[in-house]
Amino acid sequence: MAQQHLEPTDPTTRVSPTLGSARAGGAPTGDALAGYLRAQATEFLRALRLHRETGTASAAEESVDAARALRRSARRISGSLHTFRPLLDADWSEEIRPELAWLSGTLGLEHAYEARLERLLLALHRLSGSTALPNQATSEAGVERGNLTVGAAKAGALLDRQLTLARTRAHSTALQALGSSRFHAVADKVAVLASEVPLTAAAPTTDLRPQAAAAEERLTDAIAVLPLVTAGHPYNAEALVHGLSPDPSPHPQDGPWHQVRLLLRLHRYAREVLLRGEETPVDVRLLAAGQALNRHRDASEAAAAAAAAARTPRIAPATAYALGVLHADQRHEVEAARFAFQQAWQKQQLETV
Repeated sequence: MAQQHLEPTDPTTRVSPTLGSARAGGAPTGDALAGYLRAQATEFLRALRLHRETGTASAAEESVDAARALRRSARRISGSLHTFRPLLDADWSEEIRPELAWLSGTLGLEHAYEARLERLLLALHRLSGSTALPNQATSEAGVERGNLTVGAAKAGALLDRQLTLARTRAHSTALQALGSSRFHAVADKVAVLASEVPLTAAAPTTDLRPQAAAAEERLTDAIAVLPLVTAGHPYNAEALVHGLSPDPSPHPQDGPWHQVRLLLRLHRYAREVLLRGEETPVDVRLLAAGQALNRHRDASEAAAAAAAAARTPRIAPATAYALGVLHADQRHEVEAARFAFQQAWQKQQLETV
C-alpha cells in the first residue's frame, strides 16, 4: 500500500494542520504551558496522597489506580518538559525530567509483568483450542493440565514461575523506590511545580505552536522510515529470523516502532497543552494509532518472554515446542498491530493533509 507523507513543515514559520486550529481565540503561549504543568503536578500530588492512604492489601485495587495516576502525571510532565524545553529553565528541566522517567518506568514494571503473563496464558489456551480461561490466581502448577496439552501446560507453568518472580521483584523495587530519598526529592520538585513553574523570561508571550509542530514533525519523520509496505502483508517472515537466537537483545525490527510510539505520545501531550482550558476533543485516529502501537509493544515483549523461557536449560522438547509456537503467535500479533497502525496512520494523514 502506498505510503502517505505529510508535507514538510518549518516549525519556525508554519503550523501543522492538526495543530493550527487548536485555539481559535488566539495562540497559546507559555502561560498555557505553565497552567498545564501546574495541573499535572497537582494530579501527581493527589495520586501520591491516595497511594499513601490506600497502600494496604485491603485496598490493593485503589493502590494500583493511584500508581497508574502517578505514572500518568509523571509522563505528561516529563513529555511537556521535553517538547517545550526552550521555554523552561534548562538546568531545572534537565534535572527533573530523567527522574520522572525513572519513576514512571519503575512503577510500570509490575503491571507490565502481570499483563504479559495474562496475555501469554490466554494465548496458550487459544492455541490449544481450550475453551476454559486460565485461573487469574495461578498456582505453582500454572495452567491446569486438563485444559491444555502437556507441553502447553508445562510452558504455562514455566512462564508463570518466571514472570511471577519478575513481578514480585518489580513490586519490591517499586516499594523501595517510593520510600527512597530519590523519590522524595522528585516529589518535592513536583510540589514546587504545582505552584511555581520556572519559565524563561520570554515564555509568557511565546507561541507554543512551533514547538508542538516540531514534535509532530519528528513523529512523521520517524514514521516515514518505517516499513509500512512490509507491514501491509499479513505475515512478515523476517520477524522470526532472530526470534530464538542465543542473543537476548530485543528484536531488531521492533526498535523503530517503539520509538514511534514514544513520539506519538509526545505529540498527544503537546496537543493537550495547546488545548488547555478547552474541552479536549478525542482524535479517534490518533487514539487508534496509539492503541495499535501499544498492542505492538505488548506483543513484542510477550514474544521476547516466550523466547527467553524457551532458552531455559533442560526443558522438555514438548515444552520448548509449545513455547516456540507461542513465540510465533506473538510475532504474528506484532505484524497485525503494525498493519493496524498503518491503516490508522494513513487515514490520519489523508484527513489532515
